[in-house]
Amino acid sequence: MASPSSSFTILGAGLMGRLLAVSLAQAGHAVEIFDAHGPEADGAAARVAAAMLAPLAESAVTEPSVVRMGHYALARWPQIIAGLEQHVFFQQNGTLVLWHRQDAAEAARFAGVLAHTRQAVPELPAPRPLDAPALAQAEPTVAGRFAQGLYLPGEGQLDNRQLLAALLAAMERLGVRMHWHSPRALGAPCDQGRWLIDSRGLGARPEWGALRGIRGEVVRVHAPDVALARPTRLVHPRYPIYIAPKEDHLFVVGATEIESDDMSPASVRSALELLSALYAVHPGFAEARILEIATQCRPTLPDNLPAIRRLGPRTLQVNGLYRHGYMVSPAVLDATLELIATGASPLAERLALRVEAGAGQ
Repeated sequence: MASPSSSFTILGAGLMGRLLAVSLAQAGHAVEIFDAHGPEADGAAARVAAAMLAPLAESAVTEPSVVRMGHYALARWPQIIAGLEQHVFFQQNGTLVLWHRQDAAEAARFAGVLAHTRQAVPELPAPRPLDAPALAQAEPTVAGRFAQGLYLPGEGQLDNRQLLAALLAAMERLGVRMHWHSPRALGAPCDQGRWLIDSRGLGARPEWGALRGIRGEVVRVHAPDVALARPTRLVHPRYPIYIAPKEDHLFVVGATEIESDDMSPASVRSALELLSALYAVHPGFAEARILEIATQCRPTLPDNLPAIRRLGPRTLQVNGLYRHGYMVSPAVLDATLELIATGASPLAERLALRVEAGAGQ
């Protein structure tokens, strides 16, 4: 268990590393952090993300434990953001689910999955079916282009890059010692008595061999002629496409999920599919300006679920956030802090977040 003024070394300054560093420094601990890349998080999966907080919508592709963690995050993120001095866009305006007539069967399957999820996690709000008039009232931007949809109340999103920058500023303000372009292995010498937390994502594969990469591609566009009020998902038989509107008419669109750790640029096929989905939702996207087409690999364990491993009395590994990093990270953060403080985590037990013993335990 940590004393009131323990010292911590954190490996990896992506989303989890920054959240841990800020939380521990706010609690009065001495913290230093090492990362193989620079302060802009250019090597982190967290930089290439839509940062949607959509537990019910994501239940179509994940387990009830992740849904519960996502539901927990909706209340926790405003608290985390309130402790930061820099502005971070946060919205909790629900998720809109749309489909074309030819995809009605897939939409019915999706609605059935959501109904099953609510049986397992009854605290989630019920989806609201929308006919054409209700859809036009809820989201005038898509009026006349879709005959029906689903509204998932309570779901949200944030701006991932604003958050990463705000966490960086908080680390600087709190006196966290930051070592950029300084890759460090888990077995590197550490001062006796310090805590060591490994949150390197795929960088931890030499010590956590079960990790694998899941490639994802995201397009960021600026579309002054489009005004979506909330994240929107377009149902498709092969992949769910999402469009997340950020501030100042910035939109993030993504969908791809490929079993590969290939970090090469996005394929023409992926780019065409993502951009076609944008245009299918609103013709105003035809005049949007492409700001970026980015590729990254998410760190994923065999069951696609996050986990915490104890490697020793003061050594923890936190990994496997997969495509749900922003949705599950507040729960993983708080469970890790409980383990550090008391040696146990009631939160992890309640949310079915796996805590396991690693090699040597």
